[in-house]
Amino acid sequence: MKIIISPAKKMNTDTDFPAAPGIPVFLDKTRVLMQAVRELSQAEAKAVWKCNDKLAQLNYRRFQSMDLERGLTPAVLSYEGLQYQHMAPAVFSETALQYIEEHLRILSGFYGVLKPFDGVTPYRLEMQAKFSVNGRKDLYDFWGDSLYQELTKDGDRTIVNLASKEYSKAVEKYLSPEDRFITVEFGELTEGKVKQKGTFAKMARGEMVRFMAENQVEDVEKLRDFQGLGLSYCGKLSDGSRYVFVK
Repeated sequence: MKIIISPAKKMNTDTDFPAAPGIPVFLDKTRVLMQAVRELSQAEAKAVWKCNDKLAQLNYRRFQSMDLERGLTPAVLSYEGLQYQHMAPAVFSETALQYIEEHLRILSGFYGVLKPFDGVTPYRLEMQAKFSVNGRKDLYDFWGDSLYQELTKDGDRTIVNLASKEYSKAVEKYLSPEDRFITVEFGELTEGKVKQKGTFAKMARGEMVRFMAENQVEDVEKLRDFQGLGLSYCGKLSDGSRYVFVK
């Protein structure tokens, strides 16, 4: 079983982690993207990033001086968004850390697929960015089926999807009938319908990863026991490919 999650825009640098960071599997492709961004003007890069002037200046400087091999932070500790705050990997037990190293994968527009302890440097490049590289119309085209192939290369074809649509669709389009792809949704039940709010969903996704790691979940049916943030599994709204949790 693999668990897929999205990255976060906000990142930090922490080089004090005791173990040496791993090497991202698609580092050669990441180098291609890095060089392509470096060749943009700051105005062109800002248009790709769709951010304000201050963030554009920060990220432009980052790319110009970027080193993909030194001063790296384990990915799961580098991303600072709500999902990662609620996951709280910094306080995981050793067994929980081992669990996420085996099962958790972070999808990234810049790195492709990351294991939790792969070494990363702060960057900005969302999967949905309108960025043409090497004749590819966008990043979905650039990555092709490589993310899906990486996730299923060991023959395990069960994927628990805790990623946003922006990232999950980089994998979904390549699924085969042999795959089991379960999308987990979190929301409030209003008039018989589930209303999802982005902020709450990010928090719940992090809580779900922590629940799975702390309980060493190997059977997807055990996900139904999750009750974080006042949520509970709703069998009436769920099916074999969609697990819905409501407040």
